[in-house]
Amino acid sequence: MKAFTKTKYGGPEILRLEEVELPSLKDGQILVKVIANSANPADWHIIRGKPFFARFVFGLFKPKDKIPGADFAGVVEKAGNNVTRFKVGDKVFGESLKAGVFAEYACVADSICALMPEGIRFADMACVPVAGLTALQALVTHGQLKEGETVLINGASGGVGHFAVQVAKAYGAIVTAVCSGKNVDFVKSLGADNVLEYDKENIHQHEGKYSLVIDINGNLSFQDYVRMGKRGVTIGFTTIGHMISVQLKSSFSKFPLAQFTAEANTKDLETLAVLIQNDKIKVHIEKIYSYKKLPEAISYIEAMRTRGKVAMVWINIDGLLNIDKE
Repeated sequence: MKAFTKTKYGGPEILRLEEVELPSLKDGQILVKVIANSANPADWHIIRGKPFFARFVFGLFKPKDKIPGADFAGVVEKAGNNVTRFKVGDKVFGESLKAGVFAEYACVADSICALMPEGIRFADMACVPVAGLTALQALVTHGQLKEGETVLINGASGGVGHFAVQVAKAYGAIVTAVCSGKNVDFVKSLGADNVLEYDKENIHQHEGKYSLVIDINGNLSFQDYVRMGKRGVTIGFTTIGHMISVQLKSSFSKFPLAQFTAEANTKDLETLAVLIQNDKIKVHIEKIYSYKKLPEAISYIEAMRTRGKVAMVWINIDGLLNIDKE
């Protein structure tokens, strides 16, 4: 099978499209024929081996896993022993940072997959797992969002942010979205009740009060959380120093501030699938690439200016017309 591989740390240019052996199917796994992937910041962090402490998980001097990639949507080709959720021919989506899904086929645990909703494209569902789970778990699992509460979402136009606005609205929240001026109309179309333009208003001086503050951009200080929110959830960080500063101050305070890494599970993926099926969430894909240009897709999202998501397609099964036809 074809797969993108890496043998060292570096930029997307180190990825090589090669012929490799099919992965071995283990108990509790399914073999998925990958139709589409999406790109996430986690992908380029892992490919580059940055921040450095991540190498203690993914390989200190060189990558442990040859094939990168987390998000996928595809068709079940084979089911291993003890798999009861899925059968051959099922359309599934999911994510695994260790499965290596930037390939024609991937073996993944059935516990990190869910059935695709009817009538939704593979490219759309490939864009959901990492970003959608992060948004859902930030708001509901860790943010404990309740109907009627107010929520500030800092970084509302990107992959996680555009899901977060829609999930918050689906759960009955009043949403204030923070984004650049050029993305105001976009986040309003997602359902945001109010929009703050960070290039016109300094978020670090904003005096609004909210039940919950969600920081996706990772540039809020601990004082920002305390000033604006009753509780907070931090997703990203701009620098390691900033991360340490926020966590250190939080550890000496009673202010409820959660920091987490999203965990894939069937239940949460099914929740997202239902929201999509019921038109509560619409996946916005800014660009779709042929799999041959996967390194270019990673480079594109690394610039951190993406509106919504970026997808990569192995098979043009959705009838997409705007991908490379090579």
